[in-house]
Amino acid sequence: MKKYFVVGNPINHSFSPKLHNYWLKQNNIDAVYEKIKLEENEVENFILKIKNQEINGSNITVPFKKSVIPFLDKLSLEAEQTQSVNTICFQDGKLVGHNTDINGFEKAINNLNYKIKNKKILILGAGGVVPSIIFALNKMEVSEIIVSNRTYKKAENLKNQFEKVKIINWGEIPDFDVIINATSLGLNNEKFDLDISNIGDGKLFYDVIYNPSETNFLKVGKKLGNQTENGKYMFIYQAFEAFKLWQGIEPSVNNDVLNLLDND
Repeated sequence: MKKYFVVGNPINHSFSPKLHNYWLKQNNIDAVYEKIKLEENEVENFILKIKNQEINGSNITVPFKKSVIPFLDKLSLEAEQTQSVNTICFQDGKLVGHNTDINGFEKAINNLNYKIKNKKILILGAGGVVPSIIFALNKMEVSEIIVSNRTYKKAENLKNQFEKVKIINWGEIPDFDVIINATSLGLNNEKFDLDISNIGDGKLFYDVIYNPSETNFLKVGKKLGNQTENGKYMFIYQAFEAFKLWQGIEPSVNNDVLNLLDND
């Protein structure tokens, strides 16, 4: 039996096992997918198990998307350009790091039928999935990307990868069309502490968090009369791409899959 895992810290909130095990069963694949909480000093040993094929593949989530890179043999173009890995495969005797978050985000936005081209984007947060979102937004030809992070230096580091990104101080709210919460604020239902009462309506509030399905960030956006969307489709589509890499099969994305994630 093949074994797949998602690793991160925290990891309890992850629906990855639920989704992947559904697809494995649906496609009659003799495999199991589980989640493991790791500490930083356990990452190398875990990846060695993939190299030794004790584990067949893994998804990587916060805070290890960058720290796994030194232990891999090769990166896909997208993983190389974003310095972010969320899927590890063993291909031709090599450990290969992929980034399926980019396609996941792009497909999720397209799924909304939202015309994001030439729009002004404000991203809250600078870690984890942010390089992938910036990469995808550039591909989709947005007009401007502004990043705000509690630690200014961390946001500034993004300029080494993406020169055109504008960095502002936390708490500063510029004019925008789309605001994306890419912080972990909301995983534990924390209060959304930025004052956005003067932004007006007609904006898109997007949260990469999908569990809980409506964070306080999205509640604030909705209350102000804006369109809101959580990270459910991004999560499904990044998993779709990972499953395809491992199994060579495109799994189904249908109402059963959506209901699976709604009924926790």
